[in-house]
Amino acid sequence: MNAEARLDGAGRSDLEYQAAILPGVSRTFALTIPALPNQLAEIVTNAYLLCRLADTIEDDVGLTNAQKSLFHNRFVAVVEGKESAEAFAVELEPLLSTRALDAERDLVRNTAKVIRITQRFSREGQAALLRCVRIMCSGMPEFQRKKSLKGLRDLEEMGSYCYFVAGVVGEMLTELFCLHCAELNKNRDRLMELAVSFGQGLQMTNILKDIWDDREAQACWLPRSVFGDGKFRLEALDEEHRSEAFVAGLNKLVGVAHAHLRNAMEYTCLIPKREAGIRKFCFWAIGLAVMTLRKIHRNPAFTSGAEVKVSRRTVKVTVVTTNLTLMSNRALRLIFARAADSLPLANPKSWQQRSSYGAATEVS
Repeated sequence: MNAEARLDGAGRSDLEYQAAILPGVSRTFALTIPALPNQLAEIVTNAYLLCRLADTIEDDVGLTNAQKSLFHNRFVAVVEGKESAEAFAVELEPLLSTRALDAERDLVRNTAKVIRITQRFSREGQAALLRCVRIMCSGMPEFQRKKSLKGLRDLEEMGSYCYFVAGVVGEMLTELFCLHCAELNKNRDRLMELAVSFGQGLQMTNILKDIWDDREAQACWLPRSVFGDGKFRLEALDEEHRSEAFVAGLNKLVGVAHAHLRNAMEYTCLIPKREAGIRKFCFWAIGLAVMTLRKIHRNPAFTSGAEVKVSRRTVKVTVVTTNLTLMSNRALRLIFARAADSLPLANPKSWQQRSSYGAATEVS
């Protein structure tokens, strides 16, 4: 019996549940994923929900580190098909703290529905999802469990963090895109390099936007080395966020994120024009990230993510503009250049990209 025919007590299929829960756990992906071709949208939605389940385990304040490690290992086994998804959910859900979002709790409770869909995909598709989940579940804890208001050491450490939470997702998506469109395999190696940079550009934008929300969770993902030669104390950000050292460091990070998003543009332009859905999926994400960086650059003394959040009008303009120019790489590059014109730009030789597909390589 396939997933479409498998109904729950509420009369909804597993696929209907997957589509219904997505907006509750990610408004951004709920906007961009439907642009993909149907079958690709199905597996990308499933992939995101698997990643969100891994995140929920790591982020929950009600779980001890030992419990998080246990449930991460069990979750990997669930995705592998070696453990019961139902038993996993029954044991994890009651342990989640009251701070867990209702949608996250619901997702955990319905892990079996998500996994039943995972098991419908091709062997290659399942392998791509499993690889991502394994790397996230092993890499995220390295950073999450030593988080503090002191921030990360330097850009290299920030790059490693971004890889485990976003770069590996870029690699997974590239695997799925190549499975969907065989033509992409001729540029596979280049796409894999750029995918890690793409992921870091989006993740760095989120880190900069969420500085103050993260502080409430006693976390800071900014690299100390870019602020006043490392002498600036990020733990004193409440008092020093208007200082020259902080603003200068923030602008450096905006420049690095901008450079990564330029790589994301190259990635998108390598997608065949006939794959309009994938190009939309990528460029919408890039456009929203660039507009967010513009707001951060214009208001470096912001003290709330709401102050630099992209408006609904900007989202609509990004979508419409993309749709009108989607078939022209030249037009998309011009739109990107115009949107990013006011942003600082880091020297592409000033950092290295980490990819588990090979040694660290400079991406420019």
